[in-house]
Amino acid sequence: MGNLIRCQNGHLFSSRRYGTVCPYCNIETNTKEKQDTEKNGKTDVEIEEALFKENIEPVCGWIVCIEGPRQGKDYKVKNGKNFIGRADDMDIQILGDEHISRRNHGIIVFDKKKMETVLLPGDANGIVYLNDDAVYVPTVLSPYDVIELGHSKFIFIPFCGEHFMWEFK
Repeated sequence: MGNLIRCQNGHLFSSRRYGTVCPYCNIETNTKEKQDTEKNGKTDVEIEEALFKENIEPVCGWIVCIEGPRQGKDYKVKNGKNFIGRADDMDIQILGDEHISRRNHGIIVFDKKKMETVLLPGDANGIVYLNDDAVYVPTVLSPYDVIELGHSKFIFIPFCGEHFMWEFK
């Protein structure tokens, strides 16, 4: 009974089987935003100060799910390597698609020296597709490229590049 979760719509489901995403309405029940805003005995000022001190990793681009269980969800691409999978320790955690490997299904790298974003295959069993072609070697991403992982498809939206670049520390 300890592994049952109730989503905000009242659906009861197994966290052992489905993680923290409700299989009925596809709602994430354990978002980072929710964890960050839980009071735990802190005042509003203490919460605001803690959030202000939090290390911010500037966004370098996004992938947006256009097909699959998480359709409409966006994922932030940060500087360096972004490991993709379903596990909690992945930089880009995609829940709800059991055909995406738990760890390292694929990797998106933002290279600040070359000012480009690259897609690499992961070391898991799943294959990554870019515009319907399998990715076996590092491949530079272009705006609006379609990335396919498991039964999900994502569009790549760059932020950093020739028109804008953060001054990374």
